[in-house]
Amino acid sequence: MLIKYPKFEISAVGSKQYPNNNLPEIVLVGKSNVGKSSFVNTMINRKRLARTSSEPGKTRQLNFYNMDDTFYFVDLPGYGYSKMSKKEQEQVGKFIEEYLKQRKEIALIIFLVDIRHAPSANDKLMYNYIISSGLPFIILANKADKIAKTKVDDATKVLHKHLNPIGDIPIFPFSSERKVYKDEVWEIIDKHI
Repeated sequence: MLIKYPKFEISAVGSKQYPNNNLPEIVLVGKSNVGKSSFVNTMINRKRLARTSSEPGKTRQLNFYNMDDTFYFVDLPGYGYSKMSKKEQEQVGKFIEEYLKQRKEIALIIFLVDIRHAPSANDKLMYNYIISSGLPFIILANKADKIAKTKVDDATKVLHKHLNPIGDIPIFPFSSERKVYKDEVWEIIDKHI
């Protein structure tokens, strides 16, 4: 898919601020600093549409990126960032949950996990939450460029074992640096929008 005019539309902290044009939404979830913003930039061949940071916990709102008035990428705040105050973590958690429960426009959830590490307790909670929501989703094992190519398959199998032992949910290795699996992800997005 070729996106010609992607644009950042709004950072929202509540449902009154969400766009109301009924476009399908591809939602990005994952822990802080897992690479959700980099994913957006990679998919649309831009360097800075979605602001990235080496400092975790930068995204505190739901960021809506309009893709040629066809669909949105919705970048949710990352979870598990310890420097956020307990109150801030609760507020962020609340509006993520509210969005995922109530938003009818969600077409697909892309759950990003770090290929280098076994899923955290928070990753497992999010996985279970997504499963219970009944919404369609895929798992991306991000940062595949950070390990040797020969270890990618084994690392993906480890994630499968921890998150989805029955293997009914696809897990794709992904790398913003190498653009690995980008075409396959576009095919999946295309089917859901």
